[in-house]
Amino acid sequence: MTNGAPLDPKYVSLLWAGPEQAAEIARLHAELFSPPWSEDSVRSLLDHPASTAFMAMVGGAPKVCVGFVMAQLAADEAEILSIGVSPAWQRKGLGRRLLDGVARAAQRAEAKKLFLEVAADNDAALELYRRAGFLGTGLRRGYYERPGAQAVDAVTLALRL
Repeated sequence: MTNGAPLDPKYVSLLWAGPEQAAEIARLHAELFSPPWSEDSVRSLLDHPASTAFMAMVGGAPKVCVGFVMAQLAADEAEILSIGVSPAWQRKGLGRRLLDGVARAAQRAEAKKLFLEVAADNDAALELYRRAGFLGTGLRRGYYERPGAQAVDAVTLALRL
């Protein structure tokens, strides 16, 4: 349970995120990624006119952010900059809902392709993206620094919209 709601995706709302939600997204980002993005960097991204973002929210008052996706649009392309789902809510379809939401927003903005990169050792995310129709476009060697461990390659992927 999160904030009194069962771990069931039907209790989750997908909402647009703006700069005023930067603290919530930064909090969850810090739980999921190292190094985390600061609240200021998330706010700056969300404040950019070319950005689009969604939050997966659950519970009554107050609602709790259990997932997010942040992307930027440029010309006829879009790029997912970060996407994450709280560990308790993973493998329940929220990542796919966030991905589909940002893909629809990118299509409405007339983007033809949606890009992203993911750590080569993130098997769950790679499976999610492949099931969503993303195809590999390249590899960035040693892209993700890991404290006390060897850097991990980034796999670049694209989805034709």
